[in-house]
Amino acid sequence: MEWSARVGMNIRRLREARGLTQEQLAGEAGIAMRHLGRIERGEVSPTVEMLGKLAVALGITPEKLFG
Repeated sequence: MEWSARVGMNIRRLREARGLTQEQLAGEAGIAMRHLGRIERGEVSPTVEMLGKLAVALGITPEKLFG
């Protein structure tokens, strides 16, 4: 499995575990909801900066996004 698909699945899992919608997480992270959906589906690779924003919004360290 490609790393971007694995990271996307982890982001979705963590988001759902916290009871957040894509809209809520995207708003907290300051990214477009449509782009978050594409990241979660593994269609695009998130930048390091975006991973940092998502980690902060999820209340985790960026390393947890990788597994």
